[in-house]
Amino acid sequence: MASTPITGDQRFVKHINRIALLRLLREEPGLSRVDLAARSGLTKSTVSLLSKELIDEGWLAEDEVQATGALGRRPTPLRLAGRGLALIGAELGPDRIHVVSASVHGEVQEATQAALADRTPDGACHQLVEMVTRLTAKATRSGSRVLGVGVGLPGAVNTVTGVLQFAPNIGWRQVEVGQRLARELQRSKLGDVPVYCQNEADLAAIGEIEFGKRPADDPLVYISCGVGVGAGIVLNEALFTGATGSAGEIGHTTLHIDGRPCSCGRLGCAEAYVGLKAIAREAGHLDRAQQVDRDTLRAELANPRMRRARQAFAHAGDALGVLLQNAWSTFNPQAIVLGGETAALGGTHFIDAAIKRLKSFADQAGLPMPEVRVARHGELATAVGGAAFAMHSLMRPYGAVTTALRVNGP
Repeated sequence: MASTPITGDQRFVKHINRIALLRLLREEPGLSRVDLAARSGLTKSTVSLLSKELIDEGWLAEDEVQATGALGRRPTPLRLAGRGLALIGAELGPDRIHVVSASVHGEVQEATQAALADRTPDGACHQLVEMVTRLTAKATRSGSRVLGVGVGLPGAVNTVTGVLQFAPNIGWRQVEVGQRLARELQRSKLGDVPVYCQNEADLAAIGEIEFGKRPADDPLVYISCGVGVGAGIVLNEALFTGATGSAGEIGHTTLHIDGRPCSCGRLGCAEAYVGLKAIAREAGHLDRAQQVDRDTLRAELANPRMRRARQAFAHAGDALGVLLQNAWSTFNPQAIVLGGETAALGGTHFIDAAIKRLKSFADQAGLPMPEVRVARHGELATAVGGAAFAMHSLMRPYGAVTTALRVNGP
């Protein structure tokens, strides 16, 4: 960063330089101040000054110097610490809300969930903010500073305005969720905390990149399997969201021409075969109000004498394998990550069937299939991804696809 001349506001330049050091240490913990100066192009005095500030603020910590046998003063290794810093992530799902507080390393410090009490935009946003506020207050009381809040939404999101464009499983279209959340948070005395809204699968994908192994798998496709089915796509360490924010809506790609009706109004969408409601319907555990009986599904899966639920998950997994093949052919990713409620609930019955189908396509083509793995945080993948996105935006403030929400009007 320092090799590019920047003129103007010195605070801007300092901010860029601080981020450069944090990103270097995240990618390679244990670098010394001398190493950081060489890698960043900054002077040793600048690195020394910024390192001291970042240590004082809790971002960095010094490790013990390792004996090497060499003469002279040995350099002190530095690492990303995140002492006293917290990130909040949330998922507003079709029927549940998940909220977590996490460290800058992605360690979940606390998690809470509740059934969605009110499906109207105002009611749902109010409930979400109440849950976020409680967890934020708890983190603050423990001495942590909240760096940001990331919220996952069940549909395509305009990343500039925070407008949820279309969420068929909750019945919302062109809803200003971002502004509602920003106003609610401002009233809750959290108006100074940056808030980001993004599609739930996009956030989960960022969670796998930001809080996963280094170097990160890139490209990466995250498949969210729940009541809805979607994908988050990471290319060159950034989200690919498309022209209007709706890239990755693979649940509404067609698996069968003139097939089953889908919640979006089309026929034959992948969601009508892979979504949790489709599985519950086949297993006989979808009630008249179109609500999934999760407890009965879970109990039946655990009973070896009950086959109907296992078969329903296996059939859905086989259909998911077709979807994985399409994602593989389209994006050629290093890894495909499976997450969401259906993956967690169906387990091997669901996932093994998908991998088996994908492998059959790979064998037909004579190609090695990409790595397929389960999300690190299971059902919390989107909420943890929200925390990760807040961190992601801090580390890439001038290249992020989503800007922090600000209140417009009263």
